[in-house]
Amino acid sequence: MSFRIIRASIDAEKDDALHEARLLLLLFHAGQRGDGSVDGITKLAKLDFLLRYPTYLERLLRRIRTRVPRVPMEAYEAHTVESKMIRFRYGPWDSRYRRWIGILVGRGLADTYLQGRTVHIRLSDTGKNVANALTSDADFSLFNERCELIARTVGSLSGTRLKDLVYGVVPELSGMAWGEEIVP
Repeated sequence: MSFRIIRASIDAEKDDALHEARLLLLLFHAGQRGDGSVDGITKLAKLDFLLRYPTYLERLLRRIRTRVPRVPMEAYEAHTVESKMIRFRYGPWDSRYRRWIGILVGRGLADTYLQGRTVHIRLSDTGKNVANALTSDADFSLFNERCELIARTVGSLSGTRLKDLVYGVVPELSGMAWGEEIVP
């Protein structure tokens, strides 16, 4: 792997704007009711896990589909990820989700509301417009294609069903300690 790719990966990890754009695209495509919303931060994290770890998305698709669609990814993504996640109680997690969601809300790109104990995240009209613009940005084409694929294949599943699928295709998660970094 070249130094340029390693440096870019490190820079991407620190760039909130990249993570926010990724989440905007994910909410835009995976919104369960066509309104750019996801029921729960934990479900959003599981969908984001599949977006950030395309090799695991490919594993999942092999398990649930007879004809496996091509997962759009760069060659280097088979062995590394743009942004690492950790193993947490209910699956893959990134401690920055609340911050990123708060930034999206603060910028008027998303809203959140509580129903029971579940935090729902929903794109605002402005957020939908920004996400729609990102869909045609060449720099986000891989994320966009993967978001569309994720939405079509698992976007409507419950968080629990999604968790079961993720643990089924990434059994190594079960043996990891909480807080341990997930490496493809």
